[in-house]
Amino acid sequence: EVTRDEIEAGWRATPAPVRRALGEAARHIARVARAQRPRRRRIVVTPGVQVDLEVYPLARVGCYVPGGRYPLPSSLLMTAVTARVAGVGEIVAVCPRPDPLVLAAARLARVDRLFRIGGAHAVAALAYGTGTIPRVDKIVGPGSAYVTEAKALVSRDCAIDFDAGPSEIAVVTGEGRPAWIAADLVAQAEHDADARAILITWKPALARAVAAEVERLAPRQGPARTALRRNGAAIVVPGREQAMALADRLAPEHLVCDDNEMAAGVRHGAAFVGPWTAQAAGDYATGSNHVLPTGGAARHRGGLSAADFVRVASRQRLTRRGLERLAATVTMLAEAEGLAGHAHSIRTRLR
Repeated sequence: EVTRDEIEAGWRATPAPVRRALGEAARHIARVARAQRPRRRRIVVTPGVQVDLEVYPLARVGCYVPGGRYPLPSSLLMTAVTARVAGVGEIVAVCPRPDPLVLAAARLARVDRLFRIGGAHAVAALAYGTGTIPRVDKIVGPGSAYVTEAKALVSRDCAIDFDAGPSEIAVVTGEGRPAWIAADLVAQAEHDADARAILITWKPALARAVAAEVERLAPRQGPARTALRRNGAAIVVPGREQAMALADRLAPEHLVCDDNEMAAGVRHGAAFVGPWTAQAAGDYATGSNHVLPTGGAARHRGGLSAADFVRVASRQRLTRRGLERLAATVTMLAEAEGLAGHAHSIRTRLR
């Protein structure tokens, strides 16, 4: 376990400008997360029938922080700050190599405990507990293919956020600047050698210009070059409608597009609208969470939010008048399903 003294030492070792940048990112993440928190509500369904929706934060969550080629304090902020805003009682973070930047982020996010451990065994420790690491109610955060598979394996016993695989970006445009588009594609590709970076356009000249810029910008070696060779593409379609239909079918993790009309046509993933909305800004500082579903999973859920760290429970209360109003409906449906005991439980109260 990383001690408080080590965390403080990491904070001091982080340059002041970087600490300020981490602090601003954390404030923006918290601002968005506060708007995401479900609220307690009371609903009068019909006179005499009341349903209260109570919101309870999870008791303890585990935040996985990758420790690969680069330190990722931003991933710790995205998970731990959001959990803290949601009211989680205890936040446990794991990271195989927490450098000073990660330690500084842990201090800012008010992480309760931090362990120097990673990989599939870290996921198992969080899911089931050990003599040192406490069992958590939910595991969140991105990781390697082994981490992702481990989360899937333990998900029957411990809740997880979702499968967060290699990063994806789809830029859909007919008018963007080639240098800017190429920069976005290369930036996303540098995350992982298996990342997917795709341009979809109906302008062949733009596709050729972007391809030339990508070739110029991408480093000769490293994950970005490998990812672009394996999974990079410029797809030319007949028109704007076909471009948006293809993007909708892909359901990419990150969608960069020209305008709000285009963004409205794709209801999946995180959208970045307009030429100034650089996708990298969302990775760090817009406040929108960068822990996002990949591999088409955006079709059935959005990114990590404060709602992922709470549970909503119902509290129902009926008066005699309320039960009388519902009696005919309940008994009719119960008998239609062949559940006579359900119907009897209503009638016996009203005799």
